Amino acid sequence: MGVYQHLEEYAGLPVATFNEDTRPDEVDGGTGDPVTGEDFPSAGEAAWFVGTSFDEEDFAGVFARFLQTIDTTEITALIIGYWGASYDSGAADPVALLTESAASFPRLRALFLGDITGEESEISWIEHSDITPLFTAFPDLERFDVRGAQGLVLDPIRSDRLKVLRFESGGLPAPVVRAVGASDLPNLEHLDLWLGEDNYGGDATVADLAPLLSGERLPALRHLGLEDSEIQDEIAAAVAGAPVVARLESLSLAMGILTDQGAEALLAGQPLTHLRELDLHHHFLSDAMVERVRAALPGVEVDLDEQEKPDGDWHYIAVSE
Repeated sequence: MGVYQHLEEYAGLPVATFNEDTRPDEVDGGTGDPVTGEDFPSAGEAAWFVGTSFDEEDFAGVFARFLQTIDTTEITALIIGYWGASYDSGAADPVALLTESAASFPRLRALFLGDITGEESEISWIEHSDITPLFTAFPDLERFDVRGAQGLVLDPIRSDRLKVLRFESGGLPAPVVRAVGASDLPNLEHLDLWLGEDNYGGDATVADLAPLLSGERLPALRHLGLEDSEIQDEIAAAVAGAPVVARLESLSLAMGILTDQGAEALLAGQPLTHLRELDLHHHFLSDAMVERVRAALPGVEVDLDEQEKPDGDWHYIAVSE
């Protein structure tokens, strides 16, 4: 799914939606008991989406009804949708609501913060706070995804359980990138960073990525995505000699401004033939370079879709505003 559609599946589970239109008296006969009827699956068999809409019921109210209606002790995957914005009188702090109710989610293993579509809020307008407390409140998280980065704060974290960590943004702040690099995540297998562009707060440099590229703190990493960047060529050149690459099974430098210069550096670097997948979709490679990349990696599944053409001298990333 892209940023213009809500998730239909998450953490291997189908999504069940709980929003401002969901009322206990409509789904459980008004008894107040945990929902078990045909309108919803059992609590542990779905990834639960909780969200509201602009100018509708405030998110805090929806979330409170969710806690009262669904047997949250069985939930393993939770998705937080639209919660309001600073100009919305119903704005809430989802991090505070989640941490305050952590005891209600003893089995939570996957959390997506910000399944918000472009119609609800452009990705770079999604307003966040300090997400660090979530990792203390939910120490058993194995997967964490976040969309949007305005106001996003993260301190270095430690987790022996986290396997998947994903940041979707049109501009990921350098302090957040550095915090990920300074975190102790010995079992992390999958890392995605949509770095974005400086105009929307994506000011991370290749130097900020150095701890990730060394791989020293990520011994279990098997997938690395450094994507959606306006400095994609510089990233490709750094990846070409990065120690972490040797242990990867898949690598993504997709969605950014990758040109022949970056692809040339990538091909001139360490061998990539051990990879199962190399994702370069949304790129600015010439036809000749596309063929060179394919020929150099015959046993690798290479995604070179979305061959873009610059508008004059202007190149563009896939996701920004």
